[in-house]
Amino acid sequence: MKAIYEVSGLAAGALLFGGVCLLRSEYERDCLSVETYTIRSPKIKGRGKTFVFLSDLHDHEFGRNNIRLIEAVRRVKPDAVLVGGDMMVAKGVGKLETALELLCTLAKEFPVVCGNGNHESRMKRETHIYGTKYLEYRGALRKAGVVYLADSHINFGEDFAFYGLDIPERVYRSGKDRFACGYMDRALGRPMPERFCILLAHSPFYFGEYASWGADLALAGHFHGGTIRIPVLGGLMTPQYQFFFPWCGGLYDARKELTDAGQAGCLMLVSRGLGTHSINIRFNNKPHVAVIRAKGL
Repeated sequence: MKAIYEVSGLAAGALLFGGVCLLRSEYERDCLSVETYTIRSPKIKGRGKTFVFLSDLHDHEFGRNNIRLIEAVRRVKPDAVLVGGDMMVAKGVGKLETALELLCTLAKEFPVVCGNGNHESRMKRETHIYGTKYLEYRGALRKAGVVYLADSHINFGEDFAFYGLDIPERVYRSGKDRFACGYMDRALGRPMPERFCILLAHSPFYFGEYASWGADLALAGHFHGGTIRIPVLGGLMTPQYQFFFPWCGGLYDARKELTDAGQAGCLMLVSRGLGTHSINIRFNNKPHVAVIRAKGL
């Protein structure tokens, strides 16, 4: 009888703990963590630039029409808003309204530059499910003045160049395929050595390729911060079920992270994302608004 009571007590404790964790997760999913990263380079002249980096919204709303997220961006007063992809959920849904409302509103006040994530790539590939939704999304953004980079680039000011790498959707599915030799050169050309080159490349998995190509700063997302973040150990799990993957959220330096650093100066900033899908859990992992202060030496 005593053993039954002990088991019942353990079960009740586990249920209570699980309930507390779920409540905490629901609270965190509606929070915003605005975090600033200062990056310096001899390529950057004058006063430098400030950018806001957003990724992985997945149709989430922070207040009606994302007003809290918009206000967070307004307070920063960025020179441009950079968007890393996965702004909608393309898993048999493909709603565009939330992403378009946010990005078109921001484009009225700031230059906005968008790259593709795996959900945009899925809409483009699976036309039997999504029809022309990808073209509608891209067209609506361009009409609103958003610069849409899919295997293309633009110059920004005197010192910067933005590149958007359209990672093949098959690469996301396996999590193991590597880019073929010379793939990034063929997709984007060579980076301009005189400019500070910022690469929008949704998956952090290919940090080595981004560094070898010559990015000064790669901006990625995709891993949602590892879903559950554990102190010291980092993010628990990626969408490809890689556990404690080293680059789930934060700023990383190729010189410290990679055996072959390629271009020694390459940094990668990985957004923990803004929303969730499928596994709708965040724990110790608040939605992430990244502010980049890019300055000269």
